Amino acid sequence: MVLLDANGKFVWQSFDHPTDTILVGQYLRAGGPRELVSRLSEKENVNGPYSLVLESKGLGLYYKPKNAPKPIRYWSESYVEKGSLENVTFTSDSESFEIGFDYFVANSSNFGNRILGRPVNNSTLTYLRLGIDGNIKFNTYFLDVRDGVWKVTYTLFDRDSDESECQLPQRCGKFGLCEENQCVACPLENGLFGWSNNCSAKAVTSCKASEFHYYKLERVEHYMSKYTTGDRVSETNCGNKCTKDCKCVGYFYNKDNSRCWAGYDLQTPTRVGNSTHVGYIKVPNQK
Repeated sequence: MVLLDANGKFVWQSFDHPTDTILVGQYLRAGGPRELVSRLSEKENVNGPYSLVLESKGLGLYYKPKNAPKPIRYWSESYVEKGSLENVTFTSDSESFEIGFDYFVANSSNFGNRILGRPVNNSTLTYLRLGIDGNIKFNTYFLDVRDGVWKVTYTLFDRDSDESECQLPQRCGKFGLCEENQCVACPLENGLFGWSNNCSAKAVTSCKASEFHYYKLERVEHYMSKYTTGDRVSETNCGNKCTKDCKCVGYFYNKDNSRCWAGYDLQTPTRVGNSTHVGYIKVPNQK
C-alpha cells in the first residue's frame, strides 16, 4: 500500500512499516523501523508479546511476560564486533537460492551477510515472519509445483537446527520441563508428573515471606539464562531478591559463575546435564 502526493511522489508506503513480517528487500534499521512484533493470536490482529529487534551489534528476540518490568531476551546473534549496525536487510540470491541478511555498519564502509537457508527454488519469493509462538520462519513460494505452493524453508527453533524448541518461552505452556524439544514433565513440589497443558505451579497471592516458600529443581535452566547475563550475587541473595519482589515467581541460579535470574514467569525451564544449574519455584505455604 502506498500514498502518493499530487505529483505522484511517494509520501508513505507500508513497505517501510512492517508488523510481524518482512519480504525480501525489506529491512530493519537504526533510524526505524527497528523491530517486528508478533501478533497476539491467529484471531487477534494486535501486538503480541514477542519482538525481533535490531540492536547495535546484531539481532535479538524478546519476550514480554505480563508481570516483567521489561522484555526478556531469549535469543540473539551478533554480526559485528566494532561499530554499530545501520540496517539489516532480508535478501536472497536468485542464482544460488541463498537467503539471509545483508548488514551495514553505520558511518563505515563495512558490510557483510549472514546466509540462513538455501531453498531449492527461486528464493526471491520468500517472506520472514515472527510467529505468535515467538519462532521465526521463512516461507517460500514454489513456482514449479502445480498451481504453486508456499512451504516453510527455514525455522530458527527446530529439532533439526542448532536452536532447540525448548528455548521458546511458551513451548510448554504455563509450566513444563522441556528436554530435547519435548515437554517431558510437570515439575511440581512433590515430584515430576506427566506433562499436559494444565500443568501449573500453585500461585502465590501474598507478598509476605512468611506465607510462601520455594522448592528446588536441579539441573534446569530458564530461557532467559542463555542470552542474558543475570546478576552476580550469592545464591542466598538471589533468593532474597525474589522474596522481596511480589511479582517474582521463582529464581534460577548458576553456581559455576554465581549468576542469578529472577523469574516473572515459569513456563519452560529446560533440563540440562550440569548439576550446578538450579531453579527455585515460589509456592504458597499449606494452611
